[in-house]
Amino acid sequence: MTLYAINLLLAIIWVAVTGSASLHNLVFGFVLSTLALGLIREQTGGTGYLRRSWRIFALIMLFFIELAKSAWKVAAMVLSPRMDIKPGIFAFPLTLERDFEIALLANLITLTPGTLSVDVSDDKKTLFVHAIDCSDPEAAVRDIADGFERKIREAFQ
Repeated sequence: MTLYAINLLLAIIWVAVTGSASLHNLVFGFVLSTLALGLIREQTGGTGYLRRSWRIFALIMLFFIELAKSAWKVAAMVLSPRMDIKPGIFAFPLTLERDFEIALLANLITLTPGTLSVDVSDDKKTLFVHAIDCSDPEAAVRDIADGFERKIREAFQ
């Protein structure tokens, strides 16, 4: 987050130095300062500003893909003549530790059709998730761990 603030500050300085306060100039200054921060990432102690931005973009793309897939599954379940579903709650063991990451995971799960984050244990080691079809909870745990949780860990740690 600090690198983002520095990047924004450098873009504003760019606008002030050039004397053109247009949106295009601000965006150009932001891109230019992003490249400059990318060149000196070792000196700033960052993991790579562009790399982190790409990982956040990959997380967003994963969410949209999972959103489309789960919406299709739920629509197929609802429109089938015989609804053979087994709703239930399963426990998802968390490897994320920070509150922001846990909240982001819970919200991504809730925004995906067919699942709902119910609660987090007091020790923040387990997330309880309600699924519209909980016939295979191990597969659901594996999907979340290999999908959302892994991408959140890559983007923010």
